[in-house]
Amino acid sequence: MTETNEIEKEKEKWEANILKDAAQNERQKSFRNLSDIEIRRLYTPNDIKDLDYANYLGFPGQYPFTRGAYPNMYRGRLWTMRQFAGFGTAKQTNQRYKFLLEHGTTGLSVAFSLHTIYGVEADDDKALGEVGKEGVSIDTLKDMEVLFEGINLSKISTSMTINAPASILLAMYIVVAEKQGHTPDQLRGTIQNDILKEYIAQKSWIFPPEPSMRLIIDTIEYCAKYVPQWYSISISGYHIREAGSTAVQELAFTLADGFGYVEAALERGLDIDDFAPRLSFFFNSHNNFFEEVCKYRAARRIWAKRMKNKYGAKKPESMRLRFHTQTAGVSLTAQEPENNIVRVTLQALSSILGGTQSLHTNSFDEALCLPTEKAVKIALRTQQIIAHESGITDTVDPLAGSYYVEWLTNKMEEEAEIYFEKIEELGGVIPAIQANFFQKEIANASYKYQKEVENQEKTIIAVNRFIQTEQTTTPLLKIDEKIAEEQVNNLNKVKQERDNEKLKEKLEKLKEAAKSTENLMPYIIDAVREYASAGEIINVLKHVFGVYIEDSIF
Repeated sequence: MTETNEIEKEKEKWEANILKDAAQNERQKSFRNLSDIEIRRLYTPNDIKDLDYANYLGFPGQYPFTRGAYPNMYRGRLWTMRQFAGFGTAKQTNQRYKFLLEHGTTGLSVAFSLHTIYGVEADDDKALGEVGKEGVSIDTLKDMEVLFEGINLSKISTSMTINAPASILLAMYIVVAEKQGHTPDQLRGTIQNDILKEYIAQKSWIFPPEPSMRLIIDTIEYCAKYVPQWYSISISGYHIREAGSTAVQELAFTLADGFGYVEAALERGLDIDDFAPRLSFFFNSHNNFFEEVCKYRAARRIWAKRMKNKYGAKKPESMRLRFHTQTAGVSLTAQEPENNIVRVTLQALSSILGGTQSLHTNSFDEALCLPTEKAVKIALRTQQIIAHESGITDTVDPLAGSYYVEWLTNKMEEEAEIYFEKIEELGGVIPAIQANFFQKEIANASYKYQKEVENQEKTIIAVNRFIQTEQTTTPLLKIDEKIAEEQVNNLNKVKQERDNEKLKEKLEKLKEAAKSTENLMPYIIDAVREYASAGEIINVLKHVFGVYIEDSIF
């Protein structure tokens, strides 16, 4: 009798003699994770009997990278601790960065104001009531200079969450570094620059998909040549998950976007091993602990296999998926906000056990306001306590070999592959966007989850169970309305003091280049050096590219 049969025989004996009537007294008829995958009562070696260690797991830092992106993981270097931050003016956010650096953060992460994200100036009617409310207000190079005043950009890694105007904000960062005396090859960091997920989930696009993709490949090509330590894109599942997707959808849709960028870069004529090592990813970390761990492990394996077998990557660095994680903002509750500290801790643990390279932990008050100093310090301390007191960083991939973890990792990969087939049948990511495929899938998942919460099929503590009736007060960070006036005054001052004739010449050259197939990054950098506003550059490109209007699915 084989070992497999012996285990099955022993399991049957256990069910008959030990489990007995307990199986009929479980808390619910079916246990399912947030991707609606049914979780069995017990997992044994039989559930992973076909697992080929070398091809499905391997060793950390080795293809297919299931067990980790790097051989030594956190025994060598801890993940980068980034706290997503930005509010009000560049000066205010600069002060918050220095506060975070003083308390031990190891990387910066820029949250931009809504008007900056949409590429409109602070004095535009569309910016009314929004300036500095959701992030830092950046209009020109002058703002970026103030944002990083006193911070050596050759010594710090910076992540910038910006998409449609990403090439412009990257240009500003490069020029600020030059003014500090640093060369582009010294810069380390990431620009999100992921427009496909904007059409799918976050909705802060400007241009149609095709010219947007051109801008992204321009940045990928430019960075590969001149800013080699910079991650030119952070392919983001975070916003897909925040829009209501399941973990499987986040996994599949994010990687599908990644495949789309790879194919566009190859079509441009770039060599896979020249640009792929500087592609990065950005995932959400939600509440179902093991589901999240397995999502990250599956992501590394899927990416490695696709890069090697379909796109012909030769370098291990081209197959190695590296990712940043942010704990799930959508999981935070306004009710009893201190409970969010526990949620964030568990989410951080799952991302670390899943092998993240960088982590932002949300502040407990973020369902109510932008983080206060107290709240953001607790969020940072959460990472530091896990890193230095928990012991989970002492060994690499400590959950490997768990029958449940390995089964669920395989299952997540299988479910993602089903989605890849559907996307390919639709003709790829952009045709699937235009057919509203992703939007419908996310909307349906979101609706299903909300109904389960309302019906108490899923418990959210202090929201639909264990509800506290007495009111609590949480100190809030409030943005002064005078911030908008100050930002507009700063913008007008820059416009008055710059060389407007020289700027006009640079913008005209950018316009002509946009009509061609040239890489636009050098032209954008030239315009930024003359203190063109992001809004002015965007308006030039709008004249050539047009704007995107989504077909509603409701």
